[in-house]
Amino acid sequence: MSKVRVHNFSISLDGYGTGEGQSLQTPFGHAGTRLVQWAFATKTFRDMGLPGEGDGSTDLDDEFARSWKPNIGVEIMGRNKFGPQRGAWEDETWQGWWGDNPPFNTPVIVLTHHERAPIHLQGGNSFHFLNADPATALQHAKELAGTKDIRIGGGVQTIRQFLQADLIDYMHLVVVPIILGRGENLWAGLEGIEQRFDVKSTPSPVGVIHLEFNRKA
Repeated sequence: MSKVRVHNFSISLDGYGTGEGQSLQTPFGHAGTRLVQWAFATKTFRDMGLPGEGDGSTDLDDEFARSWKPNIGVEIMGRNKFGPQRGAWEDETWQGWWGDNPPFNTPVIVLTHHERAPIHLQGGNSFHFLNADPATALQHAKELAGTKDIRIGGGVQTIRQFLQADLIDYMHLVVVPIILGRGENLWAGLEGIEQRFDVKSTPSPVGVIHLEFNRKA
């Protein structure tokens, strides 16, 4: 049976997955790159084009980072992860942050109130724009993924909605030792959510903590 997974999603100590004031120039708002600095040093993220010197590490952080891809058949993401635009599409030439050959290599479902024609790019990447609740989107994703798993890629609101609907089987969060104070909080309205999961904590030498949430049997 296919699973619904979250990988490499960074949050601050106070639970924010992005800061306030997102824009084309500042995808994480006032958080800047602080939430994802841990990933910059890994080989997995260097291979996806993140800045840094050398080939990147293959240590504990990279072990977690590279687990995002095996056996994934579809990613589901929110409109805000796909791009900085809000409301009706003013510029349909925008194809996402990742260029002509994104790193997903699968179909991607983008949840939006403003549907548009699919985009087909290199490497088996395609973006399908769907106005649907989490359960309906997941059913559509399973039809595209076959027996493979579905990854919920973010952002904060999308992951929170899937948690609220009790549709996530595995979730890997990276707790970064910063306080953001404002932005989008992953845990808003999810009091007691940890009771659904077995939770494992793995500290990293770089100061972040990898939290794994596995759905209880």
